[in-house]
Amino acid sequence: MLKAYFMYIFIGVAMVVVIARVIAIQYGDVAPTPHLSEADTNGVDGEMPTRIDSIQPLRGRILSDNGSDLVTSIPIYNLHMDLTVVKDELFEEEVDSLAFYLAQVFDKRNKSEWEQALRTARADESQYYPIQNKVQYDVLQKVRAFPIFREGKYKGGFIEEKESIRQKPYGLLARRTLGSKRIGAMNVGLEGAFDQYLTGEYGLVTKQYVSNGWKPVSGDYLKEPVPGADVITSIDIDVQDVAENELKKQLEEQQALYGSVVLMEVETGFVKAIANLKRAGDGEYYEIYNYAVGQKTDPGSTFKLATLMALLEDGKVAITDSVNAVGKYDFYDQSFVDTNPWGYGKITIQHAFEVSSNVFSKIANKAYYSDEQKFVDRLKSFGLGDTLGLDIAGEAIPVLKNVGEDGWSGITLPWMAIGYEVEITPIQTLAFYNAVANNGELVKPQFVSEIRRDGEVIEKFEKVVLNEQICSDETIISLKKCLEGVIERGTGKNLKSTNFKIAGKTGTARLADGAEGYSNFYQASFAGYFPADNPKYSCIVVIAGPTKQIYGAQVSGTVFASIANKVYSSSLEYHPDYNGKPMAQSLPRVKAGRANETIKVLNKVGIAYEGAVQQSGYLSAEKSNNKIRLKDRIHDKGKVPFVVGMPLNDAVMALESVGLRVKVQGSGKVKSQSIQANSKVVTGQTVKIVLN
Repeated sequence: MLKAYFMYIFIGVAMVVVIARVIAIQYGDVAPTPHLSEADTNGVDGEMPTRIDSIQPLRGRILSDNGSDLVTSIPIYNLHMDLTVVKDELFEEEVDSLAFYLAQVFDKRNKSEWEQALRTARADESQYYPIQNKVQYDVLQKVRAFPIFREGKYKGGFIEEKESIRQKPYGLLARRTLGSKRIGAMNVGLEGAFDQYLTGEYGLVTKQYVSNGWKPVSGDYLKEPVPGADVITSIDIDVQDVAENELKKQLEEQQALYGSVVLMEVETGFVKAIANLKRAGDGEYYEIYNYAVGQKTDPGSTFKLATLMALLEDGKVAITDSVNAVGKYDFYDQSFVDTNPWGYGKITIQHAFEVSSNVFSKIANKAYYSDEQKFVDRLKSFGLGDTLGLDIAGEAIPVLKNVGEDGWSGITLPWMAIGYEVEITPIQTLAFYNAVANNGELVKPQFVSEIRRDGEVIEKFEKVVLNEQICSDETIISLKKCLEGVIERGTGKNLKSTNFKIAGKTGTARLADGAEGYSNFYQASFAGYFPADNPKYSCIVVIAGPTKQIYGAQVSGTVFASIANKVYSSSLEYHPDYNGKPMAQSLPRVKAGRANETIKVLNKVGIAYEGAVQQSGYLSAEKSNNKIRLKDRIHDKGKVPFVVGMPLNDAVMALESVGLRVKVQGSGKVKSQSIQANSKVVTGQTVKIVLN
């Protein structure tokens, strides 16, 4: 029995060791590198041990609705040298020249210091001596031509490893919504939500253990990494720019704490612009947190739309009913006061809504006094107690208390009726208003319309209906009248547009201060849609802590109006031909760029074109006889490419491929380049391209 137990334990321990070794080999790329003795590093017959490791692929791009880069990956390179493969004669003959050129490009050492460092590394038989990390492609091309290095990896010992960094061509535009992906940190925004598409497929490479860790044996991959797919958002760059600028201007004017804006399509729920700005310690405003998605607060008077919807659905009132708005409404030891403390007198419920009277606290309390939970349940039937299931992380869970729960009291119902003791995010409020504009259909706000790989759509996102009908058609008709009346006769009358009708509701609420109750800071908001008679877009603007004015129309409504005017003025559907005839279909403007991608798009959308081109190169396009005429844009070897008319990506690739550094100004397509096309390339020279 003792022998049997001994053998059982021995075999068990051996199996544990084998399994541990298999795991170490399988996941060696993420495990700490073990300390190897001289005997270990010699391996079998004196050979260095090797393993197969993964290679990170180039991450996919995040694009706007028109294909402009919002986030892209820029390749960078880490440069090393294996000094054991360089023959003595070559090293002694050219090390002085190599040191000279290295000092010219990498001035962390002078010529003498570089030569001494290389000689020391050679004496130490260094197989992975670091030259410089994170260099761009134009520098790499220059270094490849240096003495010794120009002999390649196997004779000159030159090792280059490719990585990539994320870059946002539009800077801080929609920064929090675009998000980020960082090792060891929470992935946020679209980068995190669509990581499975953006990541791509890892490649494989053989690595060898040298003195300071596992390094690639050669530049040859066992399996090439597959770049990530592109995520096409619904963001409109022009509208996004207006939203951020108008929000920032108002925040600065009001010296407010923070603010957010969301604009989305009524029918589909696709978000066209989302901006979130907070005042930092230096007094400037930055995209630090996604308030539209993650910040739930008491909404104030914008919630009166939900209260009125509940009253109408339960048959408690009609908008033509009269009510006595006395200006002050007492509930136990607390009072609610209208902006007009003397009251509005006897008015209709519609007009009470238009002037945002707090008489709604009295109306709701009287209607549901005997069954308070019915009011709560009706609100929840509209979807107001649920999250929207947004694709991006961080959506706050709304607070809509039930009768009998902690915090419920005799004043909870009248407070809820005017937007207090309720917590909801701006985008949740917008989804509710959007449902009214959409004739009762509640749709999920979405940020991404398609996933593409190599120009082909691999997944398309259709609209998601959360509730086909949140209330009756009769209620929707009444609510739309009230929302239009706010602009015609009520608190939003200063926002009237001469070109199109707006419908919406103003809101002002004191910000909660935790256990201390409510602070002295206010939140001003405006939620609505336009054009009112045929809603296309819904929008919400929320500004917290304004210091000069506190009311929704003056603080947030002006931002709403500026965005609405921009969208209206730039949308052709709102501007028919002046003579009433249908507008002739015009050919699209085709940017110069990569031939294969351009031809693929033209074929996809059915645009006629003519002209034979090399699909492996670049082309330019012009309109001719109701067709697009294509012609090759040939870049002679050693000559500066002509990139005017190209989008940013293609222009940078074409210029860097011949060894030029690129400096970018503006956005759009290339308008001018600082070095004349077809002039002789001076490797490493900087060319400035201006986009418009």
